[in-house]
Amino acid sequence: MNEIQFLIITGMSGAGKTLALKIYEDQGAFCIDNLPPALLSKLYELCLQGAGGAQKIAVVTDIRGGEFFNALSEELKLMESKGYRYQILFLEASDDTLVRRYKETRRRHPLAPEGRVLDGIVAEREKLEELRGKANKIINTTDLSREQFKDILGEQFFSFNRLERITTTIISFGYKYGLPLDADIVMDVRFLPNPHYVHSLQPFTGSDPEVQEYIVKWPVAERFMDKFFNLILMLLPCYINEGKTHLTIAIGCTGGRHRSVAVGDKLAEFLKDKDYRVKVEHRDKTKSVI
Repeated sequence: MNEIQFLIITGMSGAGKTLALKIYEDQGAFCIDNLPPALLSKLYELCLQGAGGAQKIAVVTDIRGGEFFNALSEELKLMESKGYRYQILFLEASDDTLVRRYKETRRRHPLAPEGRVLDGIVAEREKLEELRGKANKIINTTDLSREQFKDILGEQFFSFNRLERITTTIISFGYKYGLPLDADIVMDVRFLPNPHYVHSLQPFTGSDPEVQEYIVKWPVAERFMDKFFNLILMLLPCYINEGKTHLTIAIGCTGGRHRSVAVGDKLAEFLKDKDYRVKVEHRDKTKSVI
């Protein structure tokens, strides 16, 4: 069992805690926003028991918790006494920046619901001063763009495999039922020999070995899969470098039962062997043969 990586994100309201959580969620961490501090050790215990298979956990706990937030210091001591390892990320920004962000969103500050935003910011800084001193990492987001913030977070805390930063979904489909609307890459495999016209193969699908053997035995299929699969392998690191966290590849044939399914399964197997995270969806595989 891998060691649990437990990150507590806190800091000034408006400094980017929610964005940080979304970034880590996109990278595969289990994330919870606005968790009452009293539940931190209980969450850790659930993860130790293997609940949900979570090994990378990021939680935001902050001043929004009101009176519940006051229990954070004692809860951290409890976790330490139990040997639970955690890290704290503290986010902050200049007063001017925080005021501007609040004005843009037209939200009320948790510590000044009826008063001036600046009054709430000043009170929050004072309240968080001790917690700031305990942080493993302090990031000032005043002058950071979204991409700069993402790059900094990507280098901190979680030991993500670089390949884990993107999830590839492979969807097989039939053109007679329309294209998947969310596809990034669409490949038409209707040029491959069609098992539908082989009477003994009609009841099967592209996930069955009989159909896969029929398709891959043709030289054109072998050449195509070699070139197509390696093209995808070349593109994935480029998408990762551009910050893309999800890629949808749609592979279509006429009915979506045979050729597209077989090629989709083969591509998924190929990418998994290269340690990429892959999901497969055969949209039309179970539709009627007629």
